[in-house]
Amino acid sequence: MEPIVLYELSGCPFCQKVISKLDELGVEYESVMVSGDRPQVREVTGGPTQVPVIEDPNKDGLEWMNESGDIVAYLEEEYGE
Repeated sequence: MEPIVLYELSGCPFCQKVISKLDELGVEYESVMVSGDRPQVREVTGGPTQVPVIEDPNKDGLEWMNESGDIVAYLEEEYGE
């Protein structure tokens, strides 16, 4: 299984919410720290630059997802018990 890619901003409480869920579920992830105008996020999403954003290479059809609440729900559904 490949790690999920998490685009995050230092000190972001919404990013921390996602990190806590990833850790709780024991899901491997790779963190990409972004700053400024967040070109890495824009490249992934095609426009929106809000963080957190995840990419899950293990799930067909999921290119990217943002909104911490949606991400946490997704992680629970896909990786929870």
